Amino acid sequence: MTDQTTATDDEWANADSPCVAVCSTLFDDVCRGCGRTVMEVSNWVFMTEEEKKEVWVRIRAEGYPRRP
Repeated sequence: MTDQTTATDDEWANADSPCVAVCSTLFDDVCRGCGRTVMEVSNWVFMTEEEKKEVWVRIRAEGYPRRP
């Protein structure tokens, strides 16, 4: 792992949610911890597996989730 704050793909392979308990969506449009938008965070439990996968692909490409 080149970046101490970015988890490996293996670490997230079985995770349902990218949440790392560093929620900043009260103040930011995109969470600084998981990289999801406010709408993605609030609707996560209602999203289909395909929708979740699309979010996972995007946030992983952007270097999220980021653990503190």
